[in-house]
Amino acid sequence: MSTTQTGILIGATLALTWVLVGFWAFFFVAVAMSIGAMVGRIVEGKLNPTALVDALRGRRSAS
Repeated sequence: MSTTQTGILIGATLALTWVLVGFWAFFFVAVAMSIGAMVGRIVEGKLNPTALVDALRGRRSAS
């Protein structure tokens, strides 16, 4: 599946959630999808959790 197709699928999922069950369900689904994406990138080794926490705290990375 290409990144364009993935984006379309994500957009359709969020739009249908908003239309069918309202804004707060849409918001919950969007947050859950974001958390799932971050966990997936951590598991794949494409995201360093320590660097992420440092960035959220406002610390600059050394690299």
